[in-house]
Amino acid sequence: MRRVLVIGNAGTGKTTLAVRLGEALGLPVIHLDALYRKPGWQSTPRDEWRATLSDLVERDAWVMDGNYHSSLDVRLPEADTVVLLDLPRRFCIWRVITRWLTHIGRTRPDMAPGCPERVDWEFLRWIWGYPRTALPDILWQLDALPDTTRVHHLRSRREIDRFLAAARAAPHA
Repeated sequence: MRRVLVIGNAGTGKTTLAVRLGEALGLPVIHLDALYRKPGWQSTPRDEWRATLSDLVERDAWVMDGNYHSSLDVRLPEADTVVLLDLPRRFCIWRVITRWLTHIGRTRPDMAPGCPERVDWEFLRWIWGYPRTALPDILWQLDALPDTTRVHHLRSRREIDRFLAAARAAPHA
């Protein structure tokens, strides 16, 4: 595992897993939220974002976490391992609300400066709809990857813990 993409719904623990995986594998971690967002929760323009991603995926090794479904076509072909976190919606919403309460009024360490933690109904609806809106296309894209790309579809905290334990135990180059 040298180029690892961690994807999934908000609140699944992508950042937490990416940090732990980066530590276990000795790889740099790239938090896409910190790069995509500008102060005041502004988005990076599409062409600029795709150019940034193209530069990032050319690096020799990384663990990259973030959703950004519309840019998977840039990231997936360069990953040797994809970890899809697919946890229950209720858990995701609970995690997002807990994260908000933990960081209320402050910017998370994995977020761009000037983007204090927030939760609104639109975001909660997006999380709730993710299995119906984004997930089917993500699964289709993962299914189309070559056999050389390892895909780990993790559906529980137990599966995530087992995956991380196996990554820690494996020899690394």
